[in-house]
Amino acid sequence: MRRRRADFVGMSGQVAKKPVVSSREPRVDVLRGFSLLCIFVDHIPGDDLNTLTPRNFGFSDAAELFVMLAGFASMTAYGRSFDRDGARAGLRRIALRCLRLYVFQIGLLLATLMIVWSWTTHFRLTPLDLAPMLAGGVPSIVRGLLLQAQPSNLNILPLYIVLLAIFPILYAGMRISPFLALSASALLWIATNLDPNLNFIDPVDGNHWFFNPFAWQFLFALGAGMSVVMRRNGGSLPRHPVLIWLSAAMLLAGFLETFPWRDWHLPNLTPIAMDPPDKTNLSPLRLLHAVALVYLVLTWSGLRNALTWRPVVWLEACGRHSLEVFSLGTLLGVFAGLAFRTYGFAEPMQLAVNAIGLGSAIALALRLEHDRSRQTVGGVPVVRS
Repeated sequence: MRRRRADFVGMSGQVAKKPVVSSREPRVDVLRGFSLLCIFVDHIPGDDLNTLTPRNFGFSDAAELFVMLAGFASMTAYGRSFDRDGARAGLRRIALRCLRLYVFQIGLLLATLMIVWSWTTHFRLTPLDLAPMLAGGVPSIVRGLLLQAQPSNLNILPLYIVLLAIFPILYAGMRISPFLALSASALLWIATNLDPNLNFIDPVDGNHWFFNPFAWQFLFALGAGMSVVMRRNGGSLPRHPVLIWLSAAMLLAGFLETFPWRDWHLPNLTPIAMDPPDKTNLSPLRLLHAVALVYLVLTWSGLRNALTWRPVVWLEACGRHSLEVFSLGTLLGVFAGLAFRTYGFAEPMQLAVNAIGLGSAIALALRLEHDRSRQTVGGVPVVRS
């Protein structure tokens, strides 16, 4: 994140300090915050609220939003670090971030195992998703520490670590030619869709990573490319009528195809009977739908005008502190799933689970944002642009 200091002469003749202005894009943080809260809800089996998350209204879901916007944020933060501080400082920042992500991943894994083991033992329940890892003992835990074994609610951070680790290569390519860099990324994505075996594999059981990094890197690269375009276009994406209509048509097609008509007791308007698009290798439908959604949102003037609304401010705070919000949501999601299994899925439980989970995530983000706003750089307050 690039910040500038400047001095100016006040009316008293004394030199005063000009506040530091942040270069973050608040609309991207709003979308990231929204995707994080949706990921929390989607990770809770039996939560009625997940019928309202994006996965029921289109081909893509919150995971695609998160990864694409992570590419945008990485180019904004680490790309400018390379520009400003040089390669060594930029690589150091990325290495430290990857290490931080890894520490959070391991902490979440061990905490999740402990929570599930303690709860299921006390209430005499059978572990579900984590049963193989708990039964496997130390060898399975070691595989988890090596990022080979990944529980279903802990497979996003390993993907993020890999994507961030290759960011210097992506950045170098973007410096030479954004078109060539994105073309190379697209070719690798095409290769994974032609050969799904091009993926990381757990050497013990032969399972592939659920989020194939060779495929999802393209979505990450598109987010980074979008950041470059916005930077060259005065902070906005070019708004072309043809792209607007194509994006809207893509969202409409995704809605008609994926909306749970029968669950809502409505006539089935699905135009084509088809299997859900592949998520592991990021099928073209999922990719195009995610790109169309982000493009429409970031070119929508109404979102910029709504940035002062309190709920939007909450989402922006969640997006600014994505790692902490994701981690808290993951642990609360584990508790929520166990609570549903133990006490049932009645409306009071539904209300309690979602109120506690979403409320805690937002409260944490606002607390961290409050602490961030009080920090200074060289004695100068930091303020948002």
